[in-house]
Amino acid sequence: MTITCARSNPPPTGRLLSIDALRGLVILFMLLDHVRETFLLHRQVSDPMDIASTEPALFFSRTLAHLCAPVFVLLTGLSAWLFGEKYAGKADVSAFLFKRGLFLVLLEFTLVNVAWTFQLPPSVIYLQVIWAIGLSMIALSLLVWLPRWLLLTLSLAIIAGHNLLDGVHFAPESALHVPWAILHDRGWVDVGDSLRLRTSYPLLPWIGVIGLGYALGPWFARGADAWSRQQALLLGGIAGLLGFFGLRLINAYGEKPWAVEDTTVQTLMAFFNITKYPPSLLFITLTVSIGLLLLRVFERQQTRRWIRWLTVFGSAPMFFYLLHLYVLKVLYLMALALFGLNQGSHFGFDSVPAIWLVSVLLAVALYPAVHWFSALKSRRRDIAWLKYL
Repeated sequence: MTITCARSNPPPTGRLLSIDALRGLVILFMLLDHVRETFLLHRQVSDPMDIASTEPALFFSRTLAHLCAPVFVLLTGLSAWLFGEKYAGKADVSAFLFKRGLFLVLLEFTLVNVAWTFQLPPSVIYLQVIWAIGLSMIALSLLVWLPRWLLLTLSLAIIAGHNLLDGVHFAPESALHVPWAILHDRGWVDVGDSLRLRTSYPLLPWIGVIGLGYALGPWFARGADAWSRQQALLLGGIAGLLGFFGLRLINAYGEKPWAVEDTTVQTLMAFFNITKYPPSLLFITLTVSIGLLLLRVFERQQTRRWIRWLTVFGSAPMFFYLLHLYVLKVLYLMALALFGLNQGSHFGFDSVPAIWLVSVLLAVALYPAVHWFSALKSRRRDIAWLKYL
C-alpha cells in the first residue's frame, strides 16, 4: 500500500525526485534527533559533544543529525534557482524568497515555539532552524541579483572565513550585541522583563550555505546533461571531503582542535566532533560534501521504491516539521501522565536504541498524513499558500 501511494504522486522529473528524496532523508534524521531531544533530554549533549561522557551510540545519532540543517539549507537555495527557471526569473524568485522567509520567521515565533514549549505567553523564544532558514531566504532574495560567479565567491568566502570572527563578542549593553547575536555569536537577547530570545542558530554561515545552493542551480537546469551533473556532484563532494580531512588532520583552522584519545572509538569521535552553533567551516564542509554525494546517489537510484518513499517526506517538509513537533509534544505529555517523572525532572527512555525504535514507528505512523498533504499540494496548485508549506 505504501509503494502504491508513493507512486501516485511522484515529482515531475528524476532531477526533482533526487532533491525531494534527499530532503526526505534528512527530515527523517531530524525526526530521530527530535525524538532524542524529547525522550532523552536527561542526557542532553553539548556542542561540540563531550567525548568523555557521551556514549558512542548517542554520539553517532547526534552526528547523523548534523546533516539535517546544512543539507536542507543547501537544497533551499537550489530549489529557489529551480523556481526561477520554472517561472519568470529572478524577480519572481526574489519576491517568493522574501515572502516565504517572512512567513518562516513568523512560524518560528508562533507555532514552532509553542510546539517546543507549550507556553502562552512565552517567557523564552528559541530562534532555531526555521528562523535561520527564513532569514537566509530573505538574504538570498537580495543576493540573487548578483552575478553567479560573485554569489558563489561571496558564499564560499562566508563559509570559509566566518570562523575568523569567533573571537568577536559584544557586551549586552553594546548597540552591536543584538545584531551580532543574530549574525554570529549565539546568545541571549532580553526583550523585556518577561521575555528572552535565544539565538540558537546564528545566521551568517547559513547565508553562505543557501547562496552556495543557489549557485549550484545551473547544474540542474532543464536540459542539462545528467552525466556532467553527476560528475560535478562527485567531484564537488570528494573535493569537500578531502578539504575536511586535510584541515582536520592538521588542526589548523575551522574547528576546535582534536586529540588522540584512550581508545580508537573515542579518537574517531574526537575527530568527527564538530561544532554546529554556529556551524564551523569543517561542519559545513563535511555535511555539504556528503549531501552532494548523496544527491548523486539518489539521482542514479531514482527508480528505486525506497527513493520514491523518501520523496513523500521531502515534498511536504514544513507540514511534516510542524506535525511531528506537536505529535512529539502530545506523546511526551501522555507518557508523563501515565508514568510520571522517571529521569529526575524528565520522563525519558533508558537507551539510545529506544529512540531509534520510536523514530521508525513515528515515521511509519506519520507517512499517510504527509502523503495526503503532498498529494494535496500537487493537486491544488491554485491554492497559493500551500506552496509555502
